[in-house]
This record gives sequence, C-alpha cells and structure tokens, in this order.
Amino acid sequence: MTQAGPSAHHLVALRQSLPGLGVDGVLIPRSDEFLGEYVPPSSERLAWLSGFTGSAGMAIVLADRAAVFTDGRYTTQVAAQTDPALWERRHLIEQPPQEWLAEHAAGLRIGYDPRLHPQSAIDRLAGSGAVLVPLTANPIDDIWENRPAPPQAPAVPQPAEYAGLSSAEKRAAAATSLKDAGEDAAVLADAHSVAWLLNIRGGDLAHTPLALGSAVLHVNGEVDLFMEPAKIGPATREHLGNHVAIHAPGELGERLAKLGGRTVRVDPDLTPVWYAATLREAGARLTQGEDPVRLPRACKNPVEQAGSRAAHRRDAVAVARFLAWFDAEAPKGQLTEISAAERLLAFRAELPMFKAESFPAISGAGENGAIIHYRALPETARPIRANECYLIDSGAQFTDGTTDITRTLWTGSGAPPAELVARYTRVLRGHVALSTLRFPQGAAGPHLDAVARRPLWDAGLDYDHGTGHGVGSFLSVHEGPVAFSRAAKPVPLREGMILSNEPGFYLPGHYGIRIENLLLTRAAPPQPGQAKPFLEFETLTLAPYDRRLIELEQLSPAERAWIDAYHARVLREVGPSLDAATASWLAAACAPL
Repeated sequence: MTQAGPSAHHLVALRQSLPGLGVDGVLIPRSDEFLGEYVPPSSERLAWLSGFTGSAGMAIVLADRAAVFTDGRYTTQVAAQTDPALWERRHLIEQPPQEWLAEHAAGLRIGYDPRLHPQSAIDRLAGSGAVLVPLTANPIDDIWENRPAPPQAPAVPQPAEYAGLSSAEKRAAAATSLKDAGEDAAVLADAHSVAWLLNIRGGDLAHTPLALGSAVLHVNGEVDLFMEPAKIGPATREHLGNHVAIHAPGELGERLAKLGGRTVRVDPDLTPVWYAATLREAGARLTQGEDPVRLPRACKNPVEQAGSRAAHRRDAVAVARFLAWFDAEAPKGQLTEISAAERLLAFRAELPMFKAESFPAISGAGENGAIIHYRALPETARPIRANECYLIDSGAQFTDGTTDITRTLWTGSGAPPAELVARYTRVLRGHVALSTLRFPQGAAGPHLDAVARRPLWDAGLDYDHGTGHGVGSFLSVHEGPVAFSRAAKPVPLREGMILSNEPGFYLPGHYGIRIENLLLTRAAPPQPGQAKPFLEFETLTLAPYDRRLIELEQLSPAERAWIDAYHARVLREVGPSLDAATASWLAAACAPL
C-alpha cells in the first residue's frame, strides 16, 4: 500500500523550503543524532517524507526529482510503501547515492543536517560533484506538523551482576586506551556506547533498552553525559557517581568548545560531522579513531557471556512452546501472521526477566516470507494457510541478554515441494558450515561470509543480505563492529563476540527461507602442529529445525551428525523445563534424523 497522499504533500512542502535554505536539494537519512539504526518516532524523518518505514535507507530530494535508497532487505518493502510517481527506488549498495548525485546533481548545492551524518558518509558523497552544504537546522523539522515529542523514559542502572564490570572499571580501561594514544578525550555519540560504559539502560526505544544520550570521555576517566536531566532520577544519579557530570543536551556545543587546545578522538563512522566542525572551530586537535568503547562492548565479558547463555535457555522454553503450538494449529488454517507472532510474544512474556521483543517479529507466510524484513500489519497481514512455508524471525530482551532466532516451518501434513526442501537443506548446510567452522585469529566477518553461502552458490543461488550481525548484551540486537557480510569492514573476530548465523533463500512471490542461531566466539582447542591460535563458535540458540524440510540425501555424514548432536542438546537442556505435552513434541522434533 503506497503512501502517495501524505508523501506527495510532504515532498511538496520540502521542495518549497529549498530556496529559503539556499540549496538545490537535500539529503534525508534514516538515522537520528545518535546515528542509530532504530530511532524514536520523533526522528522518523524518512518515513514521514517518503512513507518508507524500514530501518536502513536515505532519500535525496531535488526540485524536479527524488530518490529513496535502501538495501536488499527492503527492496520489496520500499516498492510497496513509496509512490513510483514521486520516488526512484535505488539499491543502497549496488546503486549508491553518490552515483545518483553524480548523474543528477553535479554542481548543485545539496544541503544536509550535520547532526545526522557521520564523516565517513559525507566523504563518500563528496566525490559526486555535488556541493555539500551543512545546514543550521533540519529542513524536515521546520515543516513537520504534529511531530511526536522526543522520548523521556527514565535512565536506570544496569546492575553489575549482569554487566560484569562496574562503570568505574569500564571507564578506567577506556581512559587507558586514550592515554596510550596520547589523546585527552573521546566523543561518544553512540548511545549504545554510553549505555554500556555507564551501565545504564532505558526505554526511549520500543525494542532497544536505551536512554538516548551522548558523552565525552576524558583521559582521567571522567565523563560529561549529555542527557535530559529529568530522565535521571536520584537512584541513577547515585549510580553514576561523582565522576560523571550530567548536562542538558543543549549544553553540548558549549562543553565541546572547552576542549580547545586538547586532542580529541572522533570516530568517523559513529560521530555526526557537527562534532568535528564544532571542535575544530574551538581549536581542538582531532584524531580519527574508533570509539574506545565499541570493541570492548562487542567482546562480552564472562558475566555477559553467562547471561546470554541463560537468556537463550530461557527463551528456548517459549520458542519450544510456540513451535509445538504452531505445529498443531497451523494445519487448521485459522492462524494469521499477526496472531502467530502475538502467541509467541505471549509465551515470552511469561518468562522471568523478559523486558520486550528485541525487534518487531518478522512473521511471513508464503510469499510474504520472501520479503526479507517483512512486517505484518493489520491492513496487510494474511492468513497462514495449510501446506505452505512460514518464516518467523523474532527475539527477546532479557535483563541478562538479547536473543534473535529464525525458523522456517512447514504448515501442514502434506509433503512440502521437493524444490523447497532442496533449497531449505542448502540453507541449513550453510548454517551448519558456519556453526562448525574453526578459523585462525585475525579472520574477519567478510572472510567467513562465503562459508555459509557455499552450498547455495554450488546451485547458482544466493541471498541479498549479510549472513550475520553482532548482538548486544541487553542492548541492540544489531551491534557493530563485526558482521558476516561482504559489505562489512574487516574487523577481526575476537573471543566473546556474539554474532547471528542466518543464511537464507528467497523466491519473490512464493516463499522465503532463513535459519538463524546466535553464535558466541571462543578459543578453539589447539590441534597437533597448529602454528597459531584458532577460534570457533559456541551455538547459543536452542530450537529444533523443521525435519520435514530436510533432504537427508543432501547431507554429508558430518552435517547429519552435527544436526543430531545439536537436537540432542536442545532436548537435554530445554526439555526438563517444559510441560509434558510440549516435552513430548520436542522429543519427536529432536529425534535423530
């Protein structure tokens, strides 16, 4: 369903504002001032303008034409949500914005909000021939009527029993990295880094437990935190202690100006360009380097690792109950994509320490499963019919960990089509190949991505998304800096990193297949003659695969043995926590192939 009405009106209003801004066009990214993937309603500028509600994308608007860019996860969604008479649809990777600017905007003045773009993104666009002009105000904000208010959920402490380290310990370690680099301070524009460093969480986003704010970390371990003071109650103020100074966000520019003459680290990928411009104007010396909190946050400490294991065992109970229920109910043809997702959420809501879904469940039947980031809405959701393919991608936020799991299921008693079974099995083989991989230290996500694709590539098939993403510890379900993706930076994997393993295959108009577990990176036992340290993965997710979709003849003995061992582990670790009927179903689902 297109958004032609409101999108047309909003697009006209934006174009009418261009002459007053002194520009010929504007960039409208999906991100907010924290450059987050998930943003509050008050920052959904791209959705307000275009109708596209996906979590990755941007728009470029000129006086006579406009384009919206998104990646392979959203190509079907952007086509459904935007009006082709108003918007050109472009692939963010294969048809990048800089090419479009070079073709249509060379020599034109293109405005952008410097608080919403990192330096690396502006650098990529700078070679297009367009003249990029930083604006002093956001052009959408000036014309957005009835814009939602910014979120004001309270910030709350994350107890050390789940965080593993105190904020003082984390701040001291991060400060040491600044000292070793000869730097006086670092900008922390990423709200996830602020949350992890200070051991605070919040409710400013629906599915990610963040208290939105930014910070400056100083070489002595002290922090200037920029967050609405009303969000920080007495208990949180006491938790933060005397070495964390709290400032209203409006004071950020003034505080940055006090860093004149200092050496300040700015992450070009995670920091809006406004920070660097403000610091340069103040006379600060800038160094480009990674956010000093990002890598420590990605390498889960032993307490965070234990918390993730516990969260996954807990989550597995709800998933098993759902799978048993779905297996009985789906063949009746009475379920819908929404009712199925709601039932899974209800099972999770009964679990101890459950806080929220980690993202809106992707519940897609038949052809909707082929929409990679499909969202079932009341006006678009359809019934789940018997004897078809159903994909459910979901997750949970627990106080001790974050989960993310995808299973592809057959909905009836009839035999699934041979082609579907063959392709599901190829996806499963790639999933197993990555799960069982041993690899040398120094290997990065892009190096391992192909391992999961090999069985599909052998048949001339592929999928248009990364194989996996990093996952936070009671933080975002999507976390950098590592990913199994050809487009990811080659950041070496390290012990403690948690990533998803989710190869897939999608036949538009028919079905989608995806199988996802979360993996914990750990040291691999040495082999005789091994010349350097190796790493391997521990599978955290505990749920059976749909055996009706597995072509046994395609599996090697090693693949079959791994699946049998995994299923035995699922039954052993999850079965005792289930009621008798569900435990019986799980025993049958986990029987040896």
